[in-house]
Amino acid sequence: MSQTAPGTGPRRAPTMADVAQRAGVSHQTVSRVLSNHPNVRDTTRADVVRAIEELGYRRNSSARALVTRRTLTLGVVACNPTLFGPASMLFGLEEAARDEGFMVSAVTLRRYSAKALSEAIDHLSDWGVEGIVVIVPHRAAVAALADLRLPFPVVTVEGGHSLPIPGVSVDQDLGARLVTGHLLGGGHRTVWHVAGPSDWLEAEARVRGWRATLEEADVEVPPPLVGDWTPLSGYRAGQELAGRVAASGARRRSPEVTAVFVANDQMALGVLRAFREAGLSVPGQVAIAGFDDIPEAEFFAPPLTSVRQDFAAVGQASIRLLLSRIESSGMPDDERVVIEPRLIIRNSSTPS
Repeated sequence: MSQTAPGTGPRRAPTMADVAQRAGVSHQTVSRVLSNHPNVRDTTRADVVRAIEELGYRRNSSARALVTRRTLTLGVVACNPTLFGPASMLFGLEEAARDEGFMVSAVTLRRYSAKALSEAIDHLSDWGVEGIVVIVPHRAAVAALADLRLPFPVVTVEGGHSLPIPGVSVDQDLGARLVTGHLLGGGHRTVWHVAGPSDWLEAEARVRGWRATLEEADVEVPPPLVGDWTPLSGYRAGQELAGRVAASGARRRSPEVTAVFVANDQMALGVLRAFREAGLSVPGQVAIAGFDDIPEAEFFAPPLTSVRQDFAAVGQASIRLLLSRIESSGMPDDERVVIEPRLIIRNSSTPS
């Protein structure tokens, strides 16, 4: 005789009442355990935790929000999340929020404007977020943020601004100084720079650190070439620089190209290709270094020297700063947390 197979339909999710019955306690006791109430005996708490694990109980966040007036949800507003830096920051924020027991509701924008940012904040407000992190990579974002009335605590990432809003950033100026100083230390008379877009705050800071390092070393400052973060723009800049190398034997008005600091690794990839097509050896004839230290950087040909940003640390500091403002209204509005980058030296800047 065949045995009837068990039903395969959806099972009812266990409730708090199921947990109470399994643990042999009241519904109120289970609620106290879930809320970490101190007036629960250790043995009772252990019984409830065991019942939760056995049943696979998951607390209903909507019901919890009605009781505690907390949604345990944070908002993030980001722009250009397809780029490595913003995407990595977004991931770091989400991971840090989960570690603190919060969910993240993210809104991504194609471009910042006061209207787009206001709509994003309204959307997050409708979702009941307790606070938001706004990634503000360029001046348009700062201007848009300055025009808004913010209904909940806000923290910025990569702000580089003077707004009365707390923020977390990587020291882009220091990163540029580290890599430019490293290239000068290789015996080069100067360092050329392929910069990011002029309206990006990170690009501005990297230009500032590069220029200051050259001026402090009392060497000539070449005119920076400007890209748009893409490999194609780096490739075009590399073609121009390769042309300058080819013309180095003739009388020239600009300094010789023997070292190049590129504002991000994707553009550095384009520069490397342009140099390879021009028959230039790296680092034999021209040393190259990038910024960001993307995961693929060590697999470039040659492996790319780059400045590593600790996006996990940025995420953790941002979430901690936001939570401190949610928990206390007396926090200073101008609080800043700065994360130091690290120079990763590979073969593109130093002969193996």
